[in-house]
Amino acid sequence: MPTSQSVAEAGPETGPDTDLLVLGVDTCGPTGSVALARLSRGVTRILGQTELAGRSYSEKLVAAAGELLAGHGAKLADVAAIVVVSGPGSFTGVRVGLSAVKGLAEPGQIPVVAVSRLAVLAAKAGVGSAVLDAHRHEVFLRVMGADGSAQELLAGAEELAMVGLRPARVAVCDDSAAELVKSAWNEAELVRCEASTAADAIQHCVPRILAREFDDLALLDGHYLRRSDAEIFGDPTTAKARHE
Repeated sequence: MPTSQSVAEAGPETGPDTDLLVLGVDTCGPTGSVALARLSRGVTRILGQTELAGRSYSEKLVAAAGELLAGHGAKLADVAAIVVVSGPGSFTGVRVGLSAVKGLAEPGQIPVVAVSRLAVLAAKAGVGSAVLDAHRHEVFLRVMGADGSAQELLAGAEELAMVGLRPARVAVCDDSAAELVKSAWNEAELVRCEASTAADAIQHCVPRILAREFDDLALLDGHYLRRSDAEIFGDPTTAKARHE
């Protein structure tokens, strides 16, 4: 689910002989990753991927990207596009990832593709719907409609019970989310897979890169699905309701 306007006119030229270097960034989950791939003659090859420990993104993300590029004899100027996972996930992780990508992309006007973490997980599992643990007994949910459109929302047990269109198959990568969905939708098949990474995000976004469907960097924002603790507990109306 894009979080900004698409700019189809921008970006590198593509064609049968396309040879593009693509950087991927995902800092939305408990652990993150930076990946480098080459798109050449219709084939996507992941050159390398560096895992990032949680809570280390602001310190290590940019350096990890630089080391990954240098390790393959490339510079930032050689990158044709950047894929960034824009959420849902940790507020801090999402913000750090997007800020870093903006800092990397702006000087050389590198085109950027923003993608939902739920969309990447669903694609990795080969299904249309996906669920991720959102903590607080809630999940981030992506539901694919019969018409091919997807809706993403934050849901607890009550919200899950009220969802009208329940997918037959749902991608899941963590036990907490699996338990919550299974308790509400015991008829759904849970398709287990590993958590998605920056490399998976690149693979998922190849069609958009080749079609030059990039996002407007000035409008790029996080895909949060819920408000932060600061917003919730700083809201006088909410705070009052909590004490009534």
